[in-house]
Amino acid sequence: MARVQVFADADALLDEAAEVVVRTAAESIAARGRFLLVLSGGSTPLGLYLRLASAACRDRIDWSRVHLFWGDERCVSPSHEASNFHAARAALIDAVPVPPDQVHRMHGEDAPDSAAAAYEAVLRATIGVTGQGGPGAFDLVLLGLGADGHTASLFPGMPSGRVITRWVVAEHVDTVRGWRITMTPPLLNAAHAVLFLVVGADKAGALAAVLEGPSRPSALPAQRIAESGPHVHWMIDQAAAAQLTRTPPVG
Repeated sequence: MARVQVFADADALLDEAAEVVVRTAAESIAARGRFLLVLSGGSTPLGLYLRLASAACRDRIDWSRVHLFWGDERCVSPSHEASNFHAARAALIDAVPVPPDQVHRMHGEDAPDSAAAAYEAVLRATIGVTGQGGPGAFDLVLLGLGADGHTASLFPGMPSGRVITRWVVAEHVDTVRGWRITMTPPLLNAAHAVLFLVVGADKAGALAAVLEGPSRPSALPAQRIAESGPHVHWMIDQAAAAQLTRTPPVG
């Protein structure tokens, strides 16, 4: 069962999330020689990225051993204000000494299907393939939750959530009126650890449905990851936890 941790507010949550990243980086580098981190889009992770770039955290991570990836991307140029890469670069990448060739962005400016296939090829070369042909494991995947139950760019009712063999796909999402590139559940679920960051009252209904409602992964794509086991860690603030009935005490 996934771990759920409730915090008084977003600041407390993001402070602890930064410590989780620092600790996981050290453990991963000690165990496997590198730290494979998947970044998330959205406003909440930006607060985490700013903390990781701060003096309190920056020098506690061996950035020469870090590889950065993205769970999803909008099909726009890397300089576009809507680009997940653009946001992470401004908040984190430009402020830390991560080698440029270890920053593996999705090329949202390219044709969507080609960009998805190219990114999967990068992943196969970087994280490897298991003996059974499945994906290798990221050390930590950061994810958020949309008010409609989506995570990454796995949206309700869309085929991407049902993909079994592909690691990365592209599809046009009518509800957001645009193309998205996204990692798929088999790849995300192979990670050593998944960290959901959920903040705000507008997420309360979706969070309760995902964590405590019946299994409806087509309607609530985040359940495809949330149901996968104890390596999934939900960090949520009190506002997002408002509709939960089995809420742990505030940490």
